[in-house]
Amino acid sequence: MALRFIDLHTHSTASDGSFSPSRLVGEARSLGLAALALTDHDTLEGLDEAERAVQEKGTRSPDFSFEFIRGCELSSRCGPAEAHILGLWIGREERDVSDLKEKLAEVRAQRFRRNVAMAEKLRGLGFAVRLEDVEALAGGEVVARPHFAALLLRMGVVKSVREAFEKFLGYRGAAYVPRELMKPEEAVELLAGSGATVVLAHPMLMRCPVHELDDLIARLKPHGLNALEAYHSEHGAADERVCVELAARHGLLLSGGSDFHGESKPLVRLGKGHGALRVSEAVLESLKRARMEQGLPV
Repeated sequence: MALRFIDLHTHSTASDGSFSPSRLVGEARSLGLAALALTDHDTLEGLDEAERAVQEKGTRSPDFSFEFIRGCELSSRCGPAEAHILGLWIGREERDVSDLKEKLAEVRAQRFRRNVAMAEKLRGLGFAVRLEDVEALAGGEVVARPHFAALLLRMGVVKSVREAFEKFLGYRGAAYVPRELMKPEEAVELLAGSGATVVLAHPMLMRCPVHELDDLIARLKPHGLNALEAYHSEHGAADERVCVELAARHGLLLSGGSDFHGESKPLVRLGKGHGALRVSEAVLESLKRARMEQGLPV
């Protein structure tokens, strides 16, 4: 049997991606991926649409099986850096996700306040940016900086999304507004409480010394951290080795995904990242085996 690959970190139009959940499922199937996780930022909105797309086509074809995993990505503040936390196999029952949904509503309210402030800053710079136009462009539950960038591009203010972030929306941009973020311990507990396998996303992108990352992992494991995302589009071979060593040291599993967004990150391809990423189906099997040992559904 040919070796197959998976992608356990993707985004759709439910947050800041450009592919609808159903289109994302279709693309994953056409690429022959064995499994896809939809992990939109701060929302569960796209999961039902993605699952319907899977059911319409079935989980098996004459050539291969396909597995869809319900996920979510939460952002948290860890000193000067952000720690992004993925939940894989988010529960379906309301009793499993009620606390998570309550927190997500709070996060969206915080995002709204931030978006109002960014729109005001952009207008102060002389650009006729209305929040309702950004929201219409977003089309989903989550309105984020990539949607502002898309509007600025459409207005002719910038020539690329990258320019929009460099000049206006990024950390040093003229219209940047800091985010209100939860602590990583809270993010881990919320996702674990929803029945998810909890993964620290792209750890090496936190740009902190390895000993600080080691300390963070030690802090988060008692709260429910299960795995490290060693395999990611922006991780090089040395980054992967560090993550593998940290996971072994703390008794954690490994995960991986492209962090696909579509047009807002055009160089990152689904399942392949910048071209060299290949996350083996064996990674998925290890995660599933651990869940079954804990009595959790897969």
